[in-house]
Amino acid sequence: MSGDFTASGSKNGALAIIAASLLVEGEVVLRRVPHIKDIFTMLDILRYLGVRAELSEDGTLQIDASNIVRNEAPAEMVKKMRASFSVLGPLLARTGRARVAVPGGCDIGARPIDLHLKGIHALGALVRNDYGHVEAKASRLRGARIYLDFPSAGATQQIMMAACLSEGTTVIEQAACEPEITDLAWFLRKCGARIEGAGTGTIQVQGVRRLTGVEHEIIPDRVEVGTFALAAANTRGDIFIRNAVPEHCSAVLQKMREIGATVDEDAAGLRVTANRRFIATDIVTMPFPGFPTDLQQPMGAVLTTADGTSIITEKVYEHRFRYLNELKRMGADVYTENRVAVIRGVPYLQGAQVTATDLRAGAALAIAALAAEGVTEISDVEHIQRGYENFEDKLRALGASVLSGEALPCSQ
Repeated sequence: MSGDFTASGSKNGALAIIAASLLVEGEVVLRRVPHIKDIFTMLDILRYLGVRAELSEDGTLQIDASNIVRNEAPAEMVKKMRASFSVLGPLLARTGRARVAVPGGCDIGARPIDLHLKGIHALGALVRNDYGHVEAKASRLRGARIYLDFPSAGATQQIMMAACLSEGTTVIEQAACEPEITDLAWFLRKCGARIEGAGTGTIQVQGVRRLTGVEHEIIPDRVEVGTFALAAANTRGDIFIRNAVPEHCSAVLQKMREIGATVDEDAAGLRVTANRRFIATDIVTMPFPGFPTDLQQPMGAVLTTADGTSIITEKVYEHRFRYLNELKRMGADVYTENRVAVIRGVPYLQGAQVTATDLRAGAALAIAALAAEGVTEISDVEHIQRGYENFEDKLRALGASVLSGEALPCSQ
């Protein structure tokens, strides 16, 4: 693979900010919104609630939630992806009531919503969870001090959004520190929210009565950046990723350097090159700024042909090793026990028929296929389309041979 491309806007960042637009009276204009299935699902939910939402071809999204007509998000939409549950807090804060189905999404392990509900309840809402739905009521939320048992990005965003229209001050302790949370806070502050400490372990929100519309540009997608950086390295390629923010994916870039790739950073983005077989390494997934769980699978694909034995410890989602069974079909030598995977590097992988079991697993299989001998056919590629914008087209533009949207990709 060789060439350059511009990173798309962050999937996770855009989804949170779109949900936060429910708090806003007036028009919100978001730029660099990716055209992916998860975004389309979130927009369908907003439209069902009575929100005007129009996404143009250039990634400009216009949202006007001035007149919300419903406060219940339908189960058939919410169950398509977990991020849709983030409408609970904004809808509750704005209308005084919200009813949202328990979320769905990729089957990568238990992703409980208890921290979300703990936070909403601490803000003074009456919360009931039954029959697959969560219902919350409050005439107006009130500030509280909330300690998260785990620095959950979703719970941090949920509580921060709900607290914006509360009465008094909310303090979130052991908050998540992901760049998407910082970007969400920046958007909300532009709308009139009073938020301090986003990007640190303690966030303080002083409630206000009203938020107003603004324009905002979504940050680049750090998972897409990491995915394509790993793809370039695995093919011994040379690519430049424009708009990439290296500090957003520093843990991945450092591990790439450790195994033998060359990563050069500058103000315009980053360049990834590689020209030799990699050496094995160990990975432990952690909340940001640690190694991201969303890139554990793509990194695992690279390590299948590294020299030596690598050990991956997955501390976030317990089902994130299912992709390794698919890599075994391609000749990978892997062994898993509970949340630990042992990968013994082999000289090369062989093309095979494999299945994308979830979003990031699909990306991992594509990375493996790019360097494998022969043709690899990946089924269930709709998982990939949920989270990567124009994935096949970007691969083709960088020199990969992609037969169709149903077979991704074959060797170069």
